[in-house]
Amino acid sequence: MSPSLTVVIPAYNEEIALVSVLPRVLNYCRERSWKLIIINDGSTDRTGDVLRQYEGDPSIKIIHHKLNRGYGAALKTGILAVESPYLVTLDADGQHQLDDIDHMQKELVQHNADMIIGSRVNQRSSNLYIGLGKSIIRAIARVLVPNEIYDLNSGMKLYRTELAKSYSALCPDSMAFSDTITLIFVYERNLVIERPITVNKRIGGHSTINTLTAANTVIEMFNMLMLFNPIRLLAPIALVTFMLGLVWSIPFILLGRGLSVAALLLMINGSVIFTFGLVAQQLSLIRKERFIRVTTTSGHGDGGDGV
Repeated sequence: MSPSLTVVIPAYNEEIALVSVLPRVLNYCRERSWKLIIINDGSTDRTGDVLRQYEGDPSIKIIHHKLNRGYGAALKTGILAVESPYLVTLDADGQHQLDDIDHMQKELVQHNADMIIGSRVNQRSSNLYIGLGKSIIRAIARVLVPNEIYDLNSGMKLYRTELAKSYSALCPDSMAFSDTITLIFVYERNLVIERPITVNKRIGGHSTINTLTAANTVIEMFNMLMLFNPIRLLAPIALVTFMLGLVWSIPFILLGRGLSVAALLLMINGSVIFTFGLVAQQLSLIRKERFIRVTTTSGHGDGGDGV
């Protein structure tokens, strides 16, 4: 009998955490007849050695990336290897409590939702700088794609597998994957809900989130918007540019001096930007359709050595 749910865990240099985390997760999956997929994303420590101890266990599938591809790339590999109707992603550092998976799955089915996010809504970040960065990213995300999601980048998310496979092809290979795939679900009018979870202190290692990670996340959000709805981004820019030219021209017109070159250029640029936005909108429909066709048969993300 095929499992009803698969747990997907990306791991990069998590040998310390996996020693204690992996046995607990594996036993939890066995008790529920779930499948466990671990992606070793080109780790340079002993993560690969720890995982090889479980070779041959039918409850777990281990996939090794020969080189480090990124958090998002590891998740794509795991998601595309899932065969169950639902999947949940966890971090490998031991922060997530396994009991939350049962509650999340029950709530997703109860609400007929497409994604449920394990939200850290009641927990403050231990790093004020990171907390501020998340708040800024959340504010930008709500402007680009109107939503009420609090914890966009939570590593604990439970998905309908079919949708996760389709949308993962549109997501970046970096840490921005978590934010981007959530926004895609929202933009595509899928039902996304949140459920509060408790997060433990990570076991060993250190977080790789930094300023560059935040900047990359914002850039990927704009990339996503340009893919799905470029006119939403370009139309306001075009309008502001055109109106600046129009306002600039008013004094010259009132003085009977005609249009100034600067005003004319601004209005022309505004018109060109708007026209470009319309063309980009049509191209985005073609691009999105092509990418969303990606399925397990495409071979994307499974270029590592499976066990």
